[in-house]
Amino acid sequence: MFNNRAAWLMGSKNRPLQVKSAPYTGPRKGQIVIRNHATAINIIDWRLQDLGTSMMYKWIKYPCVLGSDVAGEVVEVGPQVTRFKFGDRVVGQAVGKDEKRNSDAEGAFQLYVVLLDHMASPIPDDMPYESACVLPLGTSTAACGLFQEDQLGLQLPSVNSKPKGETLLIWGGSTSVGSSAIQLAVSAGYEVFTTSSPHNFNYVKKLGASQVFNYKSKTVVNDIVKAFKGKKAAGAISMASNGTERCMDILARCDGKRFVSLAAYPVPDKIPAHFPMLQTMFMFLTRSFVYWFKSKTMGVDYNLIFATSLVENGVGKAIFEGYLPQALENGIFLPSPEPVVIGNGLESIQTAMDYYKTGVSAKKVVVSLKD
Repeated sequence: MFNNRAAWLMGSKNRPLQVKSAPYTGPRKGQIVIRNHATAINIIDWRLQDLGTSMMYKWIKYPCVLGSDVAGEVVEVGPQVTRFKFGDRVVGQAVGKDEKRNSDAEGAFQLYVVLLDHMASPIPDDMPYESACVLPLGTSTAACGLFQEDQLGLQLPSVNSKPKGETLLIWGGSTSVGSSAIQLAVSAGYEVFTTSSPHNFNYVKKLGASQVFNYKSKTVVNDIVKAFKGKKAAGAISMASNGTERCMDILARCDGKRFVSLAAYPVPDKIPAHFPMLQTMFMFLTRSFVYWFKSKTMGVDYNLIFATSLVENGVGKAIFEGYLPQALENGIFLPSPEPVVIGNGLESIQTAMDYYKTGVSAKKVVVSLKD
């Protein structure tokens, strides 16, 4: 029906991505197909390309289509889909790399993408696709950590929630996940303390954080503990591997929930230049041991997030179907962080992935896919 093209990862640790034709796959029950107009880059995309699948995502078969974040127009709807129709503007999370799905048709780095209808949300007419596409994976990761029963288990957000009388610590509020976590937590009725660099203080306060702390400060742990005095902790979510240990140190000295949800795995922020796999495995094992030791000695529990776990447990539906449509329309939830558009077309995705690795702050790397 439509001529599709994709940016294919042809093999393990293979580069660059190859842009060529791809099958057009129609929607099944509970699915929609969109014409992708913008896609965002996430850390998992370039990690999978640079490190391969020997440590993670071992079920992936090559060639494959990576990517999670899309925004575009609906071109076809499957059976039993009543939320969307042809021409609707939507943002959604492509979950093709989830182990249970493992579907290239559901990868983001292509022109026509299959989405689960409950993992997509309509967007306002005046919202650019490049702004909308910063949301899906960051929002899903935050939602998993905040609301799943095996994580913090907080109450779900709404556009008219009431204060819960608890305070959540978000380590790394200016990150993609942190930006969504702040807004989701505030919409669920929780006060938010967060960390960032000083030049991002105003940014995270605009998103709803009540107090912000410099994560590089030598006194940051004591400063946050002091701020928690007289408050009940709702737990913490960490966007940095070194932040996890500090969250544990803080919660161990506070009243309330002693649980840290880990949005960042304990691996190097950048691929090591020498023996990358060995160094990555070493850091993962040593940091994991530190987490375990602190948990046992301090009484602070923790759990790693896998960002597609919300697809089937009701949290994804609650966010993309129950909360985001009205929150985006009313301006309660802001597409954050700001997009940095690196080119137009599938050919620009490799350039965007390489740009991401140089480091970004309070920004999300995006590629436009307009005709």
